[in-house]
Amino acid sequence: MSELIKNRSEIVFLYDIKDANPNGDPLDENKPRIDEETGINIVTDVRLKRTIRDYLMNFKGEEIFVKEITNEDGSIQDAKARANNFLEKTDIKDKDFNKQKDEIKKAILEKCIDVRLFGATIPLDISVKKGNKTENITGSITLTGPVQFRMGRSLHKVELKHIKGTGAFAAGKDKRQKTFREEDILPYSLISFYGIINENAAKHSQLSESDISLLLEAIWNGTKNLISRSKVGQMPRLLLKVNYKEENYHLGDLDKLIKIKDIKNIAEEKIRDIGDIELDTSELVEILNSNKEKIDSVDLKIDERVRINLEGLDESIKINSIFFK
Repeated sequence: MSELIKNRSEIVFLYDIKDANPNGDPLDENKPRIDEETGINIVTDVRLKRTIRDYLMNFKGEEIFVKEITNEDGSIQDAKARANNFLEKTDIKDKDFNKQKDEIKKAILEKCIDVRLFGATIPLDISVKKGNKTENITGSITLTGPVQFRMGRSLHKVELKHIKGTGAFAAGKDKRQKTFREEDILPYSLISFYGIINENAAKHSQLSESDISLLLEAIWNGTKNLISRSKVGQMPRLLLKVNYKEENYHLGDLDKLIKIKDIKNIAEEKIRDIGDIELDTSELVEILNSNKEKIDSVDLKIDERVRINLEGLDESIKINSIFFK
């Protein structure tokens, strides 16, 4: 196992989507989430974490705690039953509650990368023998995730489009007319996520450097490999990770320092492609330079279609290109 995380780091991730719905709101007819006051597109951190989990499970073969498991009777396994799946030492089954709880916690942290990354609140319902009787005792395991993301927000105002179309099947038995479908999409949205990796929480979840390497790969390739109809067309554009020398220190709000520079003289909501804009990182470069003594290195991956200028970044700040095996 690689060494545990020692110092703090910050992540900024930019991706875009065309003619699709990056994150529907189930309470609003599954429309894309838009801040009505600003016209900014919003994507929940839960959506990004799902992308990461799915990639790690389906492409890297990693064990994931938060996933849908169907029981033999067709019902969906609940979190309590999922936790009991990790109670492997049969010699402590039905014995002391705290011993069983500790064994579940240890096994989940050893096996489940998503819990090491994001933490979890895990409800427990454990059988304990008391004399000749067996009773169920409830409780929970709470693990604070070292990796946390804020809500993603587009770097520009977006335009909502309502589309109507026909389905492939008839509206009903003996009907000649096909069903109609309606959906809401965004012609374009360039979305920015901010995340932080906390070294103190990492000690409790046993988060390692190799876990973080897989996280970065899942952020980038997971976004690129989404193939559902509403998500196809998403492309990762920029992944930035700033690593600090000092414990308990980070700059914060790095995502606010990357802005759009209009190069085609069009309104924000009329942007339709990454080629329509350039990323302005002048404020980011300035704050990194002014804090260079506290920065260990910067990990960076940029899509080849992105126009970005990092000129002026102090030469003493080490830049590492992010590569995936």
